[in-house]
Amino acid sequence: MKKSIITAFIVLALGITSTAQEKKEESKVIHLTYKEFLKKVWDFEKAPNTFNYKGKLPAVIDFYADWCGPCRRVVPIMEKMAEEYDGKLLVYKINVDQEKELASAFGVSSIPMVLFIPTEGQPMMQVGAMQEAEYRKIIVEQLIK
Repeated sequence: MKKSIITAFIVLALGITSTAQEKKEESKVIHLTYKEFLKKVWDFEKAPNTFNYKGKLPAVIDFYADWCGPCRRVVPIMEKMAEEYDGKLLVYKINVDQEKELASAFGVSSIPMVLFIPTEGQPMMQVGAMQEAEYRKIIVEQLIK
């Protein structure tokens, strides 16, 4: 009896872990580190005075922290935008607690802060959480025209 309970527990635990990993992998939102940012977005170490976006698709970068309530409200919106505009837009997230250098480089003093990056031109910054319709309007009108 004990063996079957232990076996059932192990199978259940493996199933929960597998499901959590699958859900995590399904997200189209990409978490960036400092090095990845330099490689995929803008190498401001080499060209600090000239914004030169490295991506082929427009991008949205959400600067956030896990403890931030408004940031948590933005999460499902960013996930929805990443899914809906897959292939037309990249959605990145940067944890300001883990990537303090990036937060500092962008002068992040209030979160959430979202950076909208067109493939050509200068990025636009929005501080504070917005409604989904407001994010969508900026994405459609400014990024994926």
